[in-house]
Amino acid sequence: MRNFVIKGNLCYSESVDAVRLLPESYLVVENGTCAGIFNELPEKYQVWPIEDFGDKLIIPGITDLHVHAPQFSFRGLGMDMELLDWLNTYTFPEESKYRDMEYAERAYDSFVKHLRRSATTRAAVFATIHVPATTMLMEKMEKSGLVSCIGKVNMNRNSPDYLCETSVEAALEDTERWICETKDRFGNTYPIVTPRFIPTCTDDLMHGLRKLVEKYKVPVQSHLSENYGEIAWVKELCPDSKCYGDAYDRYGLFGGDHKCIMAHCVHSCDEEMELMKKNGVYIAHSPLSNSNLASGVAPISKYLKNGLNVGLASDVAGGDSENMFLSIGHALRASKLRWRLLDQEVKPLTVDQAFYTATLGGGSFFGKVGSFENGYEFDAIVLDDSELDHPQELTLRARFERALYLSDDRQIAAKFVRGERLF
Repeated sequence: MRNFVIKGNLCYSESVDAVRLLPESYLVVENGTCAGIFNELPEKYQVWPIEDFGDKLIIPGITDLHVHAPQFSFRGLGMDMELLDWLNTYTFPEESKYRDMEYAERAYDSFVKHLRRSATTRAAVFATIHVPATTMLMEKMEKSGLVSCIGKVNMNRNSPDYLCETSVEAALEDTERWICETKDRFGNTYPIVTPRFIPTCTDDLMHGLRKLVEKYKVPVQSHLSENYGEIAWVKELCPDSKCYGDAYDRYGLFGGDHKCIMAHCVHSCDEEMELMKKNGVYIAHSPLSNSNLASGVAPISKYLKNGLNVGLASDVAGGDSENMFLSIGHALRASKLRWRLLDQEVKPLTVDQAFYTATLGGGSFFGKVGSFENGYEFDAIVLDDSELDHPQELTLRARFERALYLSDDRQIAAKFVRGERLF
């Protein structure tokens, strides 16, 4: 890892509500971390290599806090269904194919190739129940240069026979062996315990997964309060729980002494919200998926106002694209519709807040990630917005906003992860 300096128009979150815009500035990168921003480069850094990106925009890399790698192959399909029907019609049949390693290799090659070219620099990823294919995905993600947590999915009830653990004992043995084989194997890729969600996991499986979290100090990811039918189902399965989040908490799989991501949280009640805040749970906001599957719109500005951890997610294939700029734009639009049509006490998201969730909000799950402040790991996307035509003069602020709404991988001129340039 080398020391170097980059120059360009720096744009990054100072806080939940404010973006800092620094035109034509120098950013010093030392051993993969940000070590200072300057209008004029101090003499001691002038001997370091300088990459001058001219008038381009430089933003922190984006974290996709919830994405299903095996679902990438059918993105854009079944979008006229709600969640539970969509899972049974598309998701489960497709995920069963990953017992075939040849198929898994073709499919995961496609997923990793697209993710590497996108604005995503870090991701929390669901695989399938199949250990060999999950390990293969980890190997491919490691070679990509991206940083990720990847989970072998666990599910042993209310699932089709062709996609169900053979027994609780086998599921836990497979998961433990996989954790042991992968937790120290890679530099940028880490295991994460992944019960699909409560309806597909028995009590004994959940308790067993908790023991693995305690033993190996690994994080957890799952789904929470996405859909009304799902919430009602969990209430039937866990009648003593105060809310969906409380059901996870009773299993010991809801943050507190371990990092935890819960995707969606569209319909979380106040009690669930307070429990997420208390336990430090990360909400993976998935606006494209929540719209496509008619789940609803999460009150993200309320969560942010109340100090919860919120990141942004594509949730492919519920979300139909890995392009996180689409997720930023849709988070903004959906929040406005929610405010106008449902609840005017919860304000729409601002551009600055949506950008925060995509960078610093979700990035903090991985540590000091998602900013250019001193000490943060240097993940960055360089955006060439010159082809986004406009007849008028634009301020840096206007260019920044347009780039968030209009960019895709064609605007990405360079990408850095942990100080290493991927392209």
